[in-house]
Amino acid sequence: MVLFVGGRHHFFQAFMLLFLSVSFSNGYAEENALRHYKILHVMSYHSPWRWTDDQLQGFKDGLGDASVEFKVLQMDTKHNSTLQAKRAKADEAKAMIKRWRPDLVYTTDDDAQQFVSRFYINSNIPFVFSGVNKAPGAYGFEHSENITGVLEYEHFVGSMNLLRAISPKVKRLAVVFDDAPMWPPTKARIKEGLKKLPDVELVAWDDIKTFKEYKQKMAQYQSTVDAVALIGIFNFKDEAGENVPYKTVLEWTAENSQLPDFSFWVDRVHHGTLCAVTVSGKEQGYAAGQMARQILVEGIKARKIPFKPTARGVPVINLARAQKLGIKVKSTLLLSAEIIQDFEWDK
Repeated sequence: MVLFVGGRHHFFQAFMLLFLSVSFSNGYAEENALRHYKILHVMSYHSPWRWTDDQLQGFKDGLGDASVEFKVLQMDTKHNSTLQAKRAKADEAKAMIKRWRPDLVYTTDDDAQQFVSRFYINSNIPFVFSGVNKAPGAYGFEHSENITGVLEYEHFVGSMNLLRAISPKVKRLAVVFDDAPMWPPTKARIKEGLKKLPDVELVAWDDIKTFKEYKQKMAQYQSTVDAVALIGIFNFKDEAGENVPYKTVLEWTAENSQLPDFSFWVDRVHHGTLCAVTVSGKEQGYAAGQMARQILVEGIKARKIPFKPTARGVPVINLARAQKLGIKVKSTLLLSAEIIQDFEWDK
């Protein structure tokens, strides 16, 4: 039951206030939809790469029909991995923000938050992020007036279940990380997920710094575990101290390991990893694009848009890797997953 207090006159006043409020809101959105916006995209990594490219395309789709001019700055921290190099790239981004004065900054993945976004907390420029592993509080975003975004939560249990559907005898697991600073929250989520897999034995939990060490560990795993989770593989150093490209790491793994493996990102599966229930870059970007549209077109403050992870995971299987491992994948799995027929390096 709805009770109106104060009679017909007060009811009419309340109705008119509501009508004017809705009309003003609709008018504001319609007017803003006709504006031309400038958006700076600061990516932690590089292009071309499916993960970064999918996020940007998803972001553009999420913006809808808004008229936007984009500029993109690639920090490329997989190659510019030293603290000095990351700070130099961040300085480029800050100079571009000052010079170009964008209406909104879209930042992807953790390095862009650590070296760029956190320096603009409570500034008058709205920031929207996606692909972030750490909690917002790690960067001081929790009570920020101008920053919101999309969190990247991995599908560990789903990926493990997919692997075991492909190779049912898997029980003993090794998990591989490099020394990138983004992984502690991922490690915590994996350990929490292991509680849901009581018959899986965690045999190895390795933080690896060099490609040589990685090769040694993989040789040991062949006789001690049934499968490997390849999580952090970007920061392995060669003998000269340079980062070994992750594509090289995965190609070597496919050629030298007889163990089924999984990860969380579709690009890994294209480059030889057996399977993943992937975090969708397009879904991450699309959710961020919708947030940006709310801020720019609808006039909603960033602080009123809650941080959130994307929920949808996509099962992906590399059939060439399965055949190389001597695994026959059930037809039911082939029908329910995205299938990659070959290795990226064979194209």
